[in-house]
Amino acid sequence: MTLAYVALGSNLGDREGTLRGALEALAAEPGIEVLAVSRFIDTEPVGVVDQPRFLNGAAALETGLPARELLDRLLAVERRFGRRRDGVPSQGPRTLDLDLLLYGDAVIDEPGIRVPHPRLHERQFVLEPLAELDPALEVPGKGQVQEILARLH
Repeated sequence: MTLAYVALGSNLGDREGTLRGALEALAAEPGIEVLAVSRFIDTEPVGVVDQPRFLNGAAALETGLPARELLDRLLAVERRFGRRRDGVPSQGPRTLDLDLLLYGDAVIDEPGIRVPHPRLHERQFVLEPLAELDPALEVPGKGQVQEILARLH
């Protein structure tokens, strides 16, 4: 079994209801157990700033799935909650965003999947929920989450 961390985000519709529903959907997936969930934080959008505020959080998952299959399941849950990627800027508004942040201590750089998430170390709205779940969590090649977060301030 592998310990994986997933970022949660939503800025359209019932943000909290969507995040809670997505967590329930993930917990119902074979091969995925939701171990812990951070509190949700209200955040400013990044990149495309002319859009509603986000509700963000993170979840710790235990999984027997390979990283790519876990990512495929995350994307399928996004689609079930109305996430559309066609014709929308990558940092634009979304009903649900589930990003695979960490997959054990693996470093993966293949077409369609990069772990650790390539911008994890730059995003306070991701690091704060991760630090809440495990401040000593190690991000391969970057250090401990709490140290990365301290460098952002």
